[in-house]
Amino acid sequence: MGKGSKKTKGSRAGDQLDSSDTDSVSSSSTAMSDFTPVYMTEQVTSNDFVLDKLIDALYEKRGSTRENALVGLVDAFESFVLLPFVENKCATLSQLFINSIKKGSAKETILASRAIGLLSLTIGGGTSSHEIMEESLPELCRILAGSDQSKMPAVLDCLALVTFVGANDLDETEAALKAIWEVIHPKSGSNVGTVKKYRPPVIAAAITAWSFLLTTISNWRRNPESWKEHIMHLSTLLESEDRAVRMAAGEAIALLFELNLLDVKLAEESPAEKGPKYQLFIYMQGMKAKVTAQIDTLASEAGGKGADKKNLNDQRELFQKIWDYIKDGWSPEETVKISSKLGILRVSSWTELIQLNFLRRFLGRGFLKHAQGNSLLHEIFNFGVDKTEGLSNIAKKIYRSEEEKERALRLNKDRKIAQAKKQSILIEQV
Repeated sequence: MGKGSKKTKGSRAGDQLDSSDTDSVSSSSTAMSDFTPVYMTEQVTSNDFVLDKLIDALYEKRGSTRENALVGLVDAFESFVLLPFVENKCATLSQLFINSIKKGSAKETILASRAIGLLSLTIGGGTSSHEIMEESLPELCRILAGSDQSKMPAVLDCLALVTFVGANDLDETEAALKAIWEVIHPKSGSNVGTVKKYRPPVIAAAITAWSFLLTTISNWRRNPESWKEHIMHLSTLLESEDRAVRMAAGEAIALLFELNLLDVKLAEESPAEKGPKYQLFIYMQGMKAKVTAQIDTLASEAGGKGADKKNLNDQRELFQKIWDYIKDGWSPEETVKISSKLGILRVSSWTELIQLNFLRRFLGRGFLKHAQGNSLLHEIFNFGVDKTEGLSNIAKKIYRSEEEKERALRLNKDRKIAQAKKQSILIEQV
């Protein structure tokens, strides 16, 4: 794959936590292993009686009872695509989960946040998911504005997911992006001169959630002026002592490049005038050059930054992929085998890779089950229909061979466009 011959699977920056920060919270999926559910004396299945029993327990006053019920429901949401069960209970479940966030312990909040995200993924786009987003957003933002950082990674995941699925327009998406960005780049309040400090795992989770949600704006607003602060701060985060933060920031920068959010066109303005647009062009070109140099350094880092050395190779591979994309137009590629019938899920862009990694991490062991039976994932990744059904074995081979040829031609075309774009930028700089 071009220069990146040493590359393996795409790195998942949101999963990488600083092992030296032993008192910090891990991801919400890791938190699940801390619970042994009372109600799991029999394996949770799609049986309505068992699920109704777990839902009833959410009305109990005792927090530990609600926690154990949430564990059972989370397990069921992961293990099965429960759309028939939740269609008529969506509003009730959403309100119960939000109540657990309002009044529960940190453990209950983490579980309830995960449950809301899973409910939204299960119900899919539409009126119900939009209502989930509207009702949960105030409580999620309240926690992000608070001081208990142990809850925040799970809440950030939930906020990104419910908005990803439920948002109807750009304003709703921008509101969530802004709330998440305030964790990534906190500002001093009006009455207090100090800036809020977040732990590295929270910052890494926030960048990952922000990038995931940013993948949805590709056909919306692209004003480079709006992204000056973002590229500048992400460049700063590439120098973080925490490897997970560096990797998350790198993926976010790759996405900004892919979405052309940093591009400034000068076709209608003479550079000799050196007006505001020209100044913005010079600024963005300088920032592009700066982050490109930073990415090159991180792709070949010898170690020394941060205490955790075990993920150094993941960092090198990730930043080599980013370097290959920025310099030569080589898009990242990854495949996941879903089933013999549905075949292989292929991604070949930073947008798709960030979506895949986020959903694969969030769903954990339930990813394949949802990839096989959840129509929302089929819609996101544009797969799920067996186009070879009814064809003979020879016809299937011919069809898939032609499909591979078309894909190769498309990738080559994308690379040529990226290289031509790079050449035009160099000419403009001269």
